[in-house]
Amino acid sequence: MFISFGIKDAIDILLVAFFLYQTYRLMKNSGTLTVFSGVVSVIVVWVLVSKVLEMRLMGTILDMFISVGFIVIVILFQDDIRRFLLALGSNRGWKFLSKLFSKKDDDAAKDGKYIAPVVLASMNMARKKTGALIVIQKEIDLSGYIHTGEMFDADVNAHLIENIFFKNSPLHDGALIIANNRIKAASCILPVAQHAKIPKEMGLRHRSGLGIAKETDAVVVIVSEERGTITVAAHNKISLPVTAENLRQILSGEREIEDFC
Repeated sequence: MFISFGIKDAIDILLVAFFLYQTYRLMKNSGTLTVFSGVVSVIVVWVLVSKVLEMRLMGTILDMFISVGFIVIVILFQDDIRRFLLALGSNRGWKFLSKLFSKKDDDAAKDGKYIAPVVLASMNMARKKTGALIVIQKEIDLSGYIHTGEMFDADVNAHLIENIFFKNSPLHDGALIIANNRIKAASCILPVAQHAKIPKEMGLRHRSGLGIAKETDAVVVIVSEERGTITVAAHNKISLPVTAENLRQILSGEREIEDFC
């Protein structure tokens, strides 16, 4: 068996190992690792019974079960499969192609223009105890969420952000979404995270921020109306209250958030 082992076989094994590792990470982050382990156990038993031990009766029953297993897996993991396909189809998945057709100088000049206005607005709203939910698009497109709110196209401005989240403003209820250094929509509806470890003092605004951070790679800035604190959600994590400098570092990618949950 090992005599005919070549480069193609090594690549095959590495690809399978990479796929299993990424699947394991995806299931672990989504909280469905136990279900995934059960599916893997059934597949191992099926291979053992049908292929190794060649038990005909038991093998036939398992063959019938496995034949519809794909549909069952799609039903059980539909959210995780959707998230995986979104990540695969994003710019990050084809980053090597986007670099060939993008203007690096223009991208470098435009990148991060939103950071200073978002930090300033967040600090002002935290001081006034004005609740806010700001979503910043990264690689995964947020058009589906943008269309749930009031769409417009405006420069990222601290005063505009504060006016949107002013308590008497008709757009204050919901999320503001920033994409490509522009404010694209306000009063947007986000998915709510059903996370057992989220403290009770964190309300719907925090759960919505964590929900979109779980579904996409967006970075979410959350200003608490009750406590006047700022937290950040990203990569299925939500941070402890952060300072202005910490917020700037997180938005610029200089600092990773420390998971509060």
